[in-house]
Amino acid sequence: MTETLISVRDLRVSVGSVELVRGVSLDVARGTTVAVVGESGSGKSLTALSLMGLLPGGLTVSDGEIVFDGAPVTGLSERAWQPLRGKQIGMIFQDPLSALNPCLRVGDQIAEMFRRRAGLSRREAHGKVVEAMAEVGIPDAERRARSYPHEFSGGMRQRVMIAMAMSLHPQLLIADEPTTALDVTVQAQIMRLLLARKQARALTLILISHDLGVVSRSADTVVVMYAGRVVESGPTRDVLTAPAHPYTLGLMRSVPDRRRPRAALEAIPGQPPDPRALPAGCAFEPRCPMARDVCRRVVPELRPAGSGRVSACHFADELRAGARAGEAEHG
Repeated sequence: MTETLISVRDLRVSVGSVELVRGVSLDVARGTTVAVVGESGSGKSLTALSLMGLLPGGLTVSDGEIVFDGAPVTGLSERAWQPLRGKQIGMIFQDPLSALNPCLRVGDQIAEMFRRRAGLSRREAHGKVVEAMAEVGIPDAERRARSYPHEFSGGMRQRVMIAMAMSLHPQLLIADEPTTALDVTVQAQIMRLLLARKQARALTLILISHDLGVVSRSADTVVVMYAGRVVESGPTRDVLTAPAHPYTLGLMRSVPDRRRPRAALEAIPGQPPDPRALPAGCAFEPRCPMARDVCRRVVPELRPAGSGRVSACHFADELRAGARAGEAEHG
């Protein structure tokens, strides 16, 4: 077995002539948790859907390579993807109410995984369903398996999605905003459950999130995306304590800091760019407080920014030095 479970190189996702994901590269080592963060529209979910061969109609992988467990999967037919989904790669979608069929009982939807992918009989599949639901903390699983999705709370529906995604023991689990629209208490419960099951099963996890608090507590590596590109990546602690890209710093300053409870939150000004009309230089330049003339003219390439880190900023070293100075000042 290779140390890297999934490797992505120069992934590009397009609709017509417009690129929505622009040259994303990342490696995910076995047994680790990699978090992909960024604002809505940054390309996080499209990247995740590409790894499952589930891009919406009209969108295509126009270039790049995806290698899973040593085998290329880019351009596989729908038929070739079938043995991989569920058994090798599982996915938790961000809106369980939309992902679940409202006309089918929850137990029947989970059972389909066991019957179609594992070849179990109806009775055998039902037993596995009850076991899977109980494992993710759904009480009275035997009875609740006969319920419909609308009869579950948001948190319980997400538990159903986790049970479904993990039912066939995949090697890789992709969680796309798994706590969206849940209240804070339920969010914490779902993340504890997800990470506990990940550890118990020795899974590899790709976590798509905008919650930097969750990311800081759960991820080994963080990948920051903006306007369809990776703009920074590296070990989570290093990236979040000394950002090497102004966008990462902006994301950090937009969340509360327990060390400075009275400090005002700093929203990133402006909006992400339209992918049909990107700036000539750095895509973040119109919103960046550090922008200079070179940023308006030259697209910054990803380059080393410390041990195991990369940044797509012309002034990454300057930014890291300032972050370290600020960290020392605040203790």
